[in-house]
Amino acid sequence: MAQAAPTSGGMPRSGRTPDVFSAQTHARARVAIPIVTGLVYGYWAAANRRSGGPITGWNLLFGFLTALVFAVVLYAVLAYAPRLPRELHAVVWTAFMGIAFGFLYSQSGDSILRSIGMSLAIAAVTFILMFYRFYTHEDAAGHRIR
Repeated sequence: MAQAAPTSGGMPRSGRTPDVFSAQTHARARVAIPIVTGLVYGYWAAANRRSGGPITGWNLLFGFLTALVFAVVLYAVLAYAPRLPRELHAVVWTAFMGIAFGFLYSQSGDSILRSIGMSLAIAAVTFILMFYRFYTHEDAAGHRIR
């Protein structure tokens, strides 16, 4: 069976995937994602701190305060980091991931030197990945390519 040759008319292709969610859904997700991620992080930090022991009121307070701080900082990173040049954008994500991992690892009770070493390793990998991502998704002037 013969097929027709493609023509230049028809639907324009911009290279972007279609947006299936409404603007209201995106606005809710911008708030919900840091909150849910913060709750998971706070639970994880509290669980590391109690080392399998009983759940106490202080442990719950620690978990919720950790979740609150993590969610606020994550919301700030998601809101303000994209406005920075790609190098600083990668550095902000590097600092956030390194500090978040280092704090979480330090709650497990291992030595502080091991915690620092592990968080520096995570930060280095994060910088490489984020810089590569931002470098390949922006033009020379810093405008995003979608």
